[in-house]
Amino acid sequence: MRRFGVAMALGGAVFVGLHELGRRWGATRDEVRRPMAGDDIVPHAIGQTTHAITIEAAPERVWPWLVQMGYHRAGWYTYPWVDRYLWRIDNPSAAQVIPELQDLSVDDIVPDGQPGTAFYRVAVLDAPHTLVLHSTSHVPAPLRGKMTVDWTWAYELRAGGATTTRLTLRVRATFQPWWVRLIYDGMIVPSDFIMARSMLRGIARRAEGRPSRGDLDDAGRRETRVHDPVAAEGRTSRPSSEGSGSETRGASSEPPAAGQTTLSPRDH
Repeated sequence: MRRFGVAMALGGAVFVGLHELGRRWGATRDEVRRPMAGDDIVPHAIGQTTHAITIEAAPERVWPWLVQMGYHRAGWYTYPWVDRYLWRIDNPSAAQVIPELQDLSVDDIVPDGQPGTAFYRVAVLDAPHTLVLHSTSHVPAPLRGKMTVDWTWAYELRAGGATTTRLTLRVRATFQPWWVRLIYDGMIVPSDFIMARSMLRGIARRAEGRPSRGDLDDAGRRETRVHDPVAAEGRTSRPSSEGSGSETRGASSEPPAAGQTTLSPRDH
């Protein structure tokens, strides 16, 4: 019985530690507390995480790696095993800047899965300082109609000198019903330590020009022609204020259908 109690105490301590790391890995107290662009999109967030990293490169060198992110775009720069074994998708990340994916604007779609599944829309874009992605589509198919999720991913780049950038990632979310909070606190926040940490480190390595062997091996698995849903959208309904850093609300929540997705060349 005593051993069981010790095991429970250790398990609880590990969970608390992972939860705290998942909530604010790399971020200072000031970075956690201060407002960021996109906070008002989910004004009454139930959950919020803030992560940060210092990158030895100017914001102009980091920015291209952000705007090309997405499923079957340049990937998310996380550990390769995350996509292959956790999410069961093949989404290798690029190890170089892809010119064809640099034209991103407010209201564009950034896919996070196959057409008809999860995706983001660009809510705020102020190059090379701020990128905010917004989604209400990240609901597993079996739970659609039973739960809702409304969340943002906000990336902020601040110059720390002529050749240094402080990259901050904030995720804000609200959800229904009440039991989703149990999933969020019990699984999503602790795992965000791995996900956000690997993403920020992956961006840093690439922007600093020092991709790891794993990064290069993962990039080597990329096909020469892959889906580009942003290009497929054609930007036919863009508001006149696009690209000015303004936020777009009430955009269509429908991702491009499989038949609308085109192919575009990728360089490696």
